Amino acid sequence: MTQTWDPHQYEQHGAFVHELAGGVLDWLAPEAGERILDLGCGDGQLSKRIVAAGASVVGLDSSPQMAAAAQSLGIDAIVGDAEAIPFVSHSVDAVFSNAALHWVRNHDAMLSGVKLVLRPGGRFVAEFGGFGNIAAIRVAMRAAIERFGFDGSKDDVNYYPTPQIYTRRLEQHGFTVDRMALIPRPTPLPASGMSGWIRTFRRGVLESLPEGVRDKIVEEAVRLLAPALKDEEGNWIADYVRLRFIAHA
Repeated sequence: MTQTWDPHQYEQHGAFVHELAGGVLDWLAPEAGERILDLGCGDGQLSKRIVAAGASVVGLDSSPQMAAAAQSLGIDAIVGDAEAIPFVSHSVDAVFSNAALHWVRNHDAMLSGVKLVLRPGGRFVAEFGGFGNIAAIRVAMRAAIERFGFDGSKDDVNYYPTPQIYTRRLEQHGFTVDRMALIPRPTPLPASGMSGWIRTFRRGVLESLPEGVRDKIVEEAVRLLAPALKDEEGNWIADYVRLRFIAHA
């Protein structure tokens, strides 16, 4: 199972991802003249903000559709794998990533690649799902999938580490960790609510299941989640927890 992306669906149901990324951009603090790799650049919305600061940005994303969306914004975006970064050694001043690293399967390969492409002293600044991220959603999705007779582990598609574990992992690859924070961030969802979230961020999970049960699984997960994540006015608030760090090569 691999996650698939539709830029139009993502903008409709997931625009909050780049809209809430001000904190990690502040940690990056891009400067004019720097060359920055945006790892998992998605549709290029954050790449565009980095360019506006005067830096030169190259985006890398595994989704051809998302890379094309970034290119439509004028971003130099290429299709590629975070576990095999296709860049020359010591060629960038910083590597930046937002809401992408929890999709990476082999973090050791990714971290080796990031260390290789950074210039000596270059910085790695990222934010992604941390320990406890979408805990209720994950439990509900697993329960809904199993209720219809399928393997609930199909929803185990992300990596959400603790700060302690990820600090050690970075250090094992030769990074010095300057700051690391686990940030609870309850996140209001757009009008499409939890159904729109599941159909966007669990699209790959749903596509791995028979078409006839997909809507039923979404409906069951939404039913299970309503008491915990839907407020009295009908607004959905996702139980996000983010891990943000800055480290130097």
